[in-house]
Amino acid sequence: MKPTAMALMCLLLAAVWIQDVDSKSMLTVSNSCCLDTLKKELPLKFIQCYRKMGSSCPDPPAVVFRLKKDRESCASTNKTWVQNHLKKVNPC
Repeated sequence: MKPTAMALMCLLLAAVWIQDVDSKSMLTVSNSCCLDTLKKELPLKFIQCYRKMGSSCPDPPAVVFRLKKDRESCASTNKTWVQNHLKKVNPC
């Protein structure tokens, strides 16, 4: 194989590999940030604990409530009911 063809093939493979790595990191970020938040108040009795979203997440500032049966829901910390629940529930 000619050196130019070999170099071109190496560049193409490197570009595909880099794109694959970038797409995996994008999935990780979207899975760890709240993309949507609850519209209605969540009853306190369903909440086990909470964790705050990192500063790298886009607005709105949010927390993730861990619910019974290992479910999770995002809630905006701008809401009064969320702030009240955070005072009564322990962090995860």
